[in-house]
Amino acid sequence: MREDNLLCVRKRKFVVTTTDSAHGRKVYPNLASEVELHGINQLWVADITYIRLEVEFVYLAVVIDAYSRRVIGWALDRTLEDDLPLQALRIALEVRQPDSGWVHHSDRGSQYASQDYTELLKARGCRISMSHKASPWENGGCESWMRTLKYEEVYRQEYRDLIEARACLGVFIENVYNQERLHSALGYRPPAEFERDLANAKACGD
Repeated sequence: MREDNLLCVRKRKFVVTTTDSAHGRKVYPNLASEVELHGINQLWVADITYIRLEVEFVYLAVVIDAYSRRVIGWALDRTLEDDLPLQALRIALEVRQPDSGWVHHSDRGSQYASQDYTELLKARGCRISMSHKASPWENGGCESWMRTLKYEEVYRQEYRDLIEARACLGVFIENVYNQERLHSALGYRPPAEFERDLANAKACGD
């Protein structure tokens, strides 16, 4: 396999649950299916997944622009507490500065239903959207991205610790996925290039 430059991706036999929907926090209806996408910052999708290190699990929260498929915020830590997705959301908000009326879609996990998270969304003029219980396909954009992450990066590595994992995932997300990975839905362009083309087209139109 080495002579033929082939890579063996090992099948993982463990499953870690990252969604706790058995909570008393307020949940919101699914608005994502109502959004007709024609530009960035209309619909953001968010999710959390686990990353296995040598001796522990860590957790990755991401926020993705549904139109361009670009990861616009992410955070990696040892905890599944509310602050993890909040870190990713704050980064996305700082980078993108969306206009009022945009939609944020997630599952109905306790982290996304927390008061700190939902109040921050409301303060930024967001309409909050959540999948129905036990309906992961309703957040298909994030689910698809998580599969890409696992098969193109995580399953090919053996991260020793949190520091190494954060560095490697940062390279994959920011340099490989956002800047280089081609998407047929984007005209076989990577997300960053697709967004640049959108901005140039808008500037020419103005």
